[in-house]
Amino acid sequence: MRIEILRFEQDSKQTLAKFIVFDDWNCEVTQGYVLELPDKGNQKSISRIPAGEYQCVKRNSEKYGDHFHVLNVQDRKYILIHAGNYYINTKGCLLVGSGLKDINKDGLKDVTSSKKTMASLNKIMSEKFKIVIKNQFNV
Repeated sequence: MRIEILRFEQDSKQTLAKFIVFDDWNCEVTQGYVLELPDKGNQKSISRIPAGEYQCVKRNSEKYGDHFHVLNVQDRKYILIHAGNYYINTKGCLLVGSGLKDINKDGLKDVTSSKKTMASLNKIMSEKFKIVIKNQFNV
């Protein structure tokens, strides 16, 4: 299995992307949205990670419950895929949801139904999988 993340919008506070989950036969299983921080040169806690291919593994912690750990990100540790709705909920991690909406009325799109989306991903994803992140701004 793999998750493709297609970044399509960015501003000074955040980056928005669509995610698509593919099975081992390259068939689409599900899709949703991702919210990340903006590009600030891969700086710890204030930037999204670079586009590229990474390995992910399932992980559990008291803080995030069941989530995913993105491995081998250059110069970074503990980049996670976890639940959260707003850009202030991430310190460089990827937040997943089923839609985009300005939930808190701050003028920025947030990811919706994040906990449900994370639970769904945890049910369908294998223990280890590939994640492919592509920048597709103004395409």
